[in-house]
Amino acid sequence: MADRTKREKLIPHVKMNPVRVLALSFFLLIFIGAVLLTLPIASKSGEFTPFIDSFFTSTSAVCVTGLITMDTATHWSVFGKAVILILIQIGGLGFMSFATLTAIYMGKKLGLKERLLMMEAYNAMSLQGIIKMVKYVVIFTFGVELAGALILMTQFIPMVGFKKGVLWGIWHSVSAFCNAGFDLFGNFSSLTSVSTNKVILLTIGSLIAIGGLGFGVWIEIWNYREKKKLSFHAKMVISITLILIFGGAFLFLIMEFTNPHTIRNMHFTDKVVNSIFASVSPRTAGFNSISTSEMTLAGRFLTILLMFIGGSPGSTAGGVKTTALGVLFLVSYTVLKGRHDPEAFGRRIGREVVYKAFTVFTIGLFIVGAVTMIMGFAEPNASFEELIYEATSAYATVGLTEGITPGLHSVSKIALIAGMFLGRVGPITVLLALSRNANPGSYQYPEGKILIG
Repeated sequence: MADRTKREKLIPHVKMNPVRVLALSFFLLIFIGAVLLTLPIASKSGEFTPFIDSFFTSTSAVCVTGLITMDTATHWSVFGKAVILILIQIGGLGFMSFATLTAIYMGKKLGLKERLLMMEAYNAMSLQGIIKMVKYVVIFTFGVELAGALILMTQFIPMVGFKKGVLWGIWHSVSAFCNAGFDLFGNFSSLTSVSTNKVILLTIGSLIAIGGLGFGVWIEIWNYREKKKLSFHAKMVISITLILIFGGAFLFLIMEFTNPHTIRNMHFTDKVVNSIFASVSPRTAGFNSISTSEMTLAGRFLTILLMFIGGSPGSTAGGVKTTALGVLFLVSYTVLKGRHDPEAFGRRIGREVVYKAFTVFTIGLFIVGAVTMIMGFAEPNASFEELIYEATSAYATVGLTEGITPGLHSVSKIALIAGMFLGRVGPITVLLALSRNANPGSYQYPEGKILIG
C-alpha cells in the first residue's frame, strides 16, 4: 500500500475531462489516418509514402485545412483518396458526432460525460437538447452536401464523364462544406482552370459560407419561422460574416481589377464572382480560383487578414473566429466613446467574453508568430511574406499557399502540423487539456495603475 501511494505521488493521476478527451480524439484520428496513408495501397505508385508527408496530409484532412505536400489528384490512389475524404468528413462534422450516432444506433444511453463532450465539441452554451442538436447537425450536413454535390455534378459530368463527374461532385461538395479545400484538379491548381464557371464557384463558395457559419446558427435560422427571433450570438455571427464577405469582395475587386495575372482579362461578372470567391475562401476553405502568388501585394495581405479571422464558433472553420473580432471591435469602440461596457443589438457583452476574445486573439498571434519563426529558421530562402502566409493558413485551417508547401523542410512541416492541430482543436481547448483544474483564488490584489497608448 505504501509503495502504491508513493508511486501515485511520483506519477500524478491525469483526469480525462471533456477538453482532454476532445483533443486526444483528434490526435488519435490523425495518427490512424497517417498510418493508413503511409501504406503502399494508398499511393498510385504502390510505394510507401514518407510518414511525415502522410502525417501532414492526415492532419490537414482532419483539421480541414487543405495544405498538402503531395498533390491529391496525382499522388494518392482511390484508397488514399477515400481515406482523405473520410478524414475530412469526420474532421469537419466532428469526431464526437460519429461516436454519438454510433452509440445511439447501438441503443446505448448517453450519460452526463458524453453530453459534456458534445457540448465542448460544438461550443454549445448548455446541455439542454444537445443530443437533438447532434442529430440536426448530421442531417443538415449530409443534406447540404448532397444538394451541393448534385449541382456540381451538372458541371463536372460534361467535363470529365459520368462516373468521374459524380465522384468529383461528392468530393468537392464535402471538401467545400467542411472548409477543407482539397481538390481533384491536380498539379496544385485548385479551381484556377474553372475560374469562369460561375455555377462551380458560386456553389462551392456557398457551401464554404454555410459550413463556416456554425451549426447552432443554422438551427436558429431554420427555426426562425416558429420563434421569430434570433439569439444575440446569431445576430453577431451573421452581421460580421456578411460584412467580411461583401466588404472583402469589394476590396479584392478594387485591388485586383487591373492585375493581368488574376481578373483583369475577365468579363465584369466573372471579376465580381471571383472577387466574392476570393473573399469567402480565405475564411478557411483553401480553394482558390485565381493565382494566390500572383495577386497584388495588397490582395495577398487582405487574404492573410481574412485567413486569421476565419469563420464562426461551432462551425467547420478555424481562425480566431468572427465573434472574437466583433467583440474586440466593440471594446475598442466603447473605449473611444468613453462608455463602460461593449454593447450591440440591445445587449451588453460580459467581461468574461471580452477576456476570452482577447485571449483567443493573443494566442492566435503567438502561434502564427512562433510557426513563422520556426519556418524562418528552416527555410532561409523563403520570403517573410511566404512564411507568414503559410503559418496563418495552417493556424486558421485554410489551406491557401503561395506554392512553397511541397518543398518545405521536415522541421517546417512539423511546425505547420502543430499549427493546424492547435487551430482546429482550438488553442484554449488545448491549453485547458494540458492544464490542471482552474483555481480562481480566494483573494484579490489591490488595483495597480498602468499607462496604455
